[in-house]
Amino acid sequence: MLKSMTGFGRSEVTEGDRKVTVEMKSVNHRYLELGIKLPRKLNFLESAVRNEMKKYVQRGKIDVFVTYENLGEGSESIRYNKELAREYYDCFAQISEDLGIDNDIKTSFIVKSPDVITVESGQDDEEVIQSLVISAIDQATEKLVETRRVEGEHLKKDLISKLDDMIVLVEKITEKSPVIVEEYKEKITTRINELLDEASIDEARIAQEVTIFADKICVDEELVRLDSHIKTMKDTLIQGGAVGRRLDFIAQEMNREANTTLSKTTDAEISDMAIELKTEIEKVREQIQNIE
Repeated sequence: MLKSMTGFGRSEVTEGDRKVTVEMKSVNHRYLELGIKLPRKLNFLESAVRNEMKKYVQRGKIDVFVTYENLGEGSESIRYNKELAREYYDCFAQISEDLGIDNDIKTSFIVKSPDVITVESGQDDEEVIQSLVISAIDQATEKLVETRRVEGEHLKKDLISKLDDMIVLVEKITEKSPVIVEEYKEKITTRINELLDEASIDEARIAQEVTIFADKICVDEELVRLDSHIKTMKDTLIQGGAVGRRLDFIAQEMNREANTTLSKTTDAEISDMAIELKTEIEKVREQIQNIE
């Protein structure tokens, strides 16, 4: 199944007085980038959380926010971080000295600084906490993946519709191309007739000129490859999975063939269709940047 890289997941897991809440959101990214925000006391779980999420996702920038509470009555205690308070004080004093302003540091100001005074629950079993956190991560990631699947299906339908339109354009250019050569032959013959007597016309020379012109504007190979790339992309979308990078490569090849077709043509109608092709290819490239 095709998956977008945009999604959201949330979960809460409670066991006794303990509660873990996980929220995560993801956007497109070339690789997998996990930004995991854990409470300080749960920092030891970062590696486990990272490894667990890699089981579910392969690409995207995902921000993960984990909160933990122990609601047991009478289990709280206040912790004073003396070393951190000293660092805050030294930093404020240095600012005062550097800027030449009064040092008006008060105890109440330092106390309000982050993590100087913290309220902690009683001792928790790390294995129990890890089990709760991983369970919450699994549930939230499953919801994240589901939203990515839903968005991926919407993308697939829209992309397939665009690819079908592109196939029609390629067919029209293919049908029009031989007509251009015939029109050129008639044009050059008419022009020569205007300048020379019919008896003086060198049919072999005309055939040679037409052949040179036909070789110059021939886009048969480009159209065959373009048609193949479009159909390959369509099959890849239907197949699904983590195909974003493959789709991006195919889109680059499609754009290359469309550029060559546009540069070779001398016909205004084909030029318009080639420009329309390039426009649609660019739209497709933008959309597949959000596919895992």
